[in-house]
Order: sequence, then C-alpha cells, then structure tokens
Amino acid sequence: MPDFNDLTLLPFCVGLTLLGLIGSWFAWRRRGVAAGTRGVAWSLLPVSLYLTGLLELVWDVVRSAVSWVTHLIFSPTVWAGVALFGVSVVLYVVSGVARGRSGNQKKADKTQKKPASPAGELTKTGPAPASAAPAQAAKPSKGKAKQQESSEFDEIEDILKRHGIN
Repeated sequence: MPDFNDLTLLPFCVGLTLLGLIGSWFAWRRRGVAAGTRGVAWSLLPVSLYLTGLLELVWDVVRSAVSWVTHLIFSPTVWAGVALFGVSVVLYVVSGVARGRSGNQKKADKTQKKPASPAGELTKTGPAPASAAPAQAAKPSKGKAKQQESSEFDEIEDILKRHGIN
C-alpha cells in the first residue's frame, strides 16, 4: 500500500471539497436549506482533515486495518488465535449457565433442610417473627378469615406474655 503523500492528497482533498460544494448547491436549490447546509458541512471535511493533520492519522488507521485483515486471512497462527478466542467465549458462557444452575440447587437444598419452627419459638438466631406461621400456612377461605384474625391476636398476646410484655 502506498505511503502518505502531501503532494497528492492536497489536490485530492480540494477536489472532493469542490465536488461536494457543487452538489450542496444543487441540493440547496432542490431540497431546501437544511439539505444544502448539511451538504456544505460534509463537503468541508476533507480539507479540514488535511489542514489539521488528521488525514495522515486516518490514512495510517486505514492502512493498518487493511494490513491486519490481509494478515488475518492468510495466516494460520492468527486463525488459531481466533479459534482460541471463540473457545474462551463459549467456555465463559457455559460456566455462567453452570453457575446459575448449581446456585439454584444449593438454594433448594437449604430450604428443604431447614426445619419449620412455630412462630415465637426460640431458635439459634432468636425468636422467629410472629408473621412467619401465617405466611407459611395455607390461605383460609373467606368464612374462616375472622376466626383466623382472632387466633393471630391470641398468638401475639401469648408471645408478649412469655417475654414479659403486657
């Protein structure tokens, strides 16, 4: 690929800018001010890139990208690296799926091994909350709702009395 050359790129950039300005003038007349202004903005980019020195940078990036692609296509060692990259991505995804499944099994085992303690009974971590028993119990029908409310209040009173709170 040829190297960057100031003498050939300056006329090329000026020519692109002039062609763009001519096209912008036609766009301005046919499609309005917004299209013409947008065309002028795009038309000024080649000369601005040349004057700021960014055109050389863009040229180097394009040249490096083309060089990398040609080496990628014709190099077996690069293809081996691409294959290893693919294998590592697949292994990472598989480990995430396996981690999620093993985490769910451990949680299920812990919930099955835990013995249910009635509300208010002392355990290793302290008394269970009084709301634990009604939350674990099956939901009663509407006719039994008032009876359950009174029994809940009775349980709460018993717990408070056991702890010396009146």
